[in-house]
Amino acid sequence: MSLQVEKLEHNMAKMTIEVSAEEVEKALQAAYLKQRGSITIPGFRKGKVPRQMIEKMYGPEIFYDEAANHMISEAYSKAYDECELEIVSQPSVDIVELEKGKPFIFTAEVAVKPEVTLGEYKGLKVDKISTEVTAEEIDQEIDKERDRNARMVEVTDRAVQDKDQVTMDFEGFVDGEAFEGGKGENYPLTIGSGAFIPGFEEQLIGAELEKEVEVNVTFPEEYQAKELAGKDAVFKCTVHAIKMKELPELDDEFASDVSDFETLEEYRADVEKKVQERKIKEAKTTQEDQAVEKAIENAEMDIPEAMIDQQVKQLADDFAMRMRQQGLSMEQYFQFTGMTADRMAEDLRPQAEKRIKTRLVLEAVAKAENIQVSDEKFEEEIAKMAEQYQMEVDKLKEYMGETEMERMREDMAVQEAVTFLVDAAIEE
Repeated sequence: MSLQVEKLEHNMAKMTIEVSAEEVEKALQAAYLKQRGSITIPGFRKGKVPRQMIEKMYGPEIFYDEAANHMISEAYSKAYDECELEIVSQPSVDIVELEKGKPFIFTAEVAVKPEVTLGEYKGLKVDKISTEVTAEEIDQEIDKERDRNARMVEVTDRAVQDKDQVTMDFEGFVDGEAFEGGKGENYPLTIGSGAFIPGFEEQLIGAELEKEVEVNVTFPEEYQAKELAGKDAVFKCTVHAIKMKELPELDDEFASDVSDFETLEEYRADVEKKVQERKIKEAKTTQEDQAVEKAIENAEMDIPEAMIDQQVKQLADDFAMRMRQQGLSMEQYFQFTGMTADRMAEDLRPQAEKRIKTRLVLEAVAKAENIQVSDEKFEEEIAKMAEQYQMEVDKLKEYMGETEMERMREDMAVQEAVTFLVDAAIEE
């Protein structure tokens, strides 16, 4: 195998890879052995047709795709190790020459990790954030806990109000015709939850039990059911039951039920402490975000589009995994939300670009300031992970491998770079 590397604009590179004619012949023979069982020629038993006979009838090109896929995978992997480029995208492959008896030549265009030119990153100005806890904030936290411990009480003497939970029948019509999927019976709905299309739930406020009401809505232009997108619809709804939340009394009994404290006063003091801790943490995060954002604004870098595409794909894959953990496929998610894969990719693009810039700048700061993670700190972090996963430290290291542990060191150095930026910042 031979390799030539050409640097392109915008941190792209083209690798021209040549595989010898001898290797091409081996790949074609391997492709023949793999495919011969599926090729039938009269006069020969299945799987016993000589390669020369197949190539005579169908041409040697019959094995090119299989052979090319094998050679590209193997040769690109070797080129990746040899090229000394820091590749940050999947390759865009183009076959230049593939012919029996000749070398196989293909190109792989890849994105290369950009160089970062740091601007000002010390003495950046960040907001001075108060972490004082107000009585109102304490009350809000306690009210949230009361809401979580509320019980649902059936209501029979009034109409529907905001925040009520109703059970209802409904049927939707467009141009006077009922449409598929627009009907439900004994359907539970919390008013104000946003579970239905905009404008639907608000029109149920004031509805009386067992009295039909009409709800007029317009489906969003990007609604997942294309035949309904942008259409006006009328839903005939009948509310069969209304339930409202009944909050528990705010007293010592409530405090002992929801905490480890016996009195409301002790519980309130604990809530104040937790709110304070949260505000300190949030303030720290806000200042970190501000410092990093300003360091990014002051830096210069040329990010290749292919690198952003790769990050978008990673973000989309991560989202799909979270959906699967919740028992939902991406197809179902798209159907329920009206989202599309292309629109999701477009929405994720700014986030992907910011994530890339953040990482590159923080790595540059760590390098400029010679920030390194000591063995002691690294071992402490490994020990925490081992305890979390209930594993022996040595077993965890063995499971992670050298590459993953080195990546972990880099991540820790990046986080220390964030701390450095904030410590060197000026509060205003």
